[in-house]
Amino acid sequence: MILLVAAGCGGAKRPKPAAAPATPAGAGLRGLVPSPLPTRPAFTLTDTAGHPFPFATRTSAKLTYLYFGYTHCPDVCPLTMANIATALRTVGPAVRRRIEVVFVTVDPRRDSRQRLRRWLDHYSRSFIGLTGSQHAIAAAAASAGISLPPQPKHQTGLYGVDHSAFVFPYSPDGKAHVVYAQGFLAADYAHDIPLLLRY
Repeated sequence: MILLVAAGCGGAKRPKPAAAPATPAGAGLRGLVPSPLPTRPAFTLTDTAGHPFPFATRTSAKLTYLYFGYTHCPDVCPLTMANIATALRTVGPAVRRRIEVVFVTVDPRRDSRQRLRRWLDHYSRSFIGLTGSQHAIAAAAASAGISLPPQPKHQTGLYGVDHSAFVFPYSPDGKAHVVYAQGFLAADYAHDIPLLLRY
């Protein structure tokens, strides 16, 4: 499994894989190709309605974008969600029904289910928000090949949270044939959607 290091918000550097490198995609795709290809992880967290959300079964056979971030993020998280939302507006309703976007908070202390829902609604009411205990979120990230550093226990007020800037788009075959990092644009996501749906 590829292991991706966390990167703090606010930096201009593109995070890099900690193990196997990602390379520019072939087959006309614009994302980066990790090696080996990540597979759709199996974890269960809680959605913004308070219901258990078993990720693997609820997103099975769909193109699913998975991202770990937080709503107080000053830059990369809102930009990433905006880019994905913009890309999805380029496809028709029939294609859109084959796509899910799942955002997992890495800051459950501040990201209540209500706050997470309101924040995601700025981008799309269809985006799925997930939360849980810090331990459960770290385990979910690990199952996706992401390493999250331990969060300080007694922070208050405004503070940053280290997290991965990678987006995993799992195709219907259950594999992420590319990943996206900070710096990819809405046009890149839009270009790759029909290609990723073919897998």
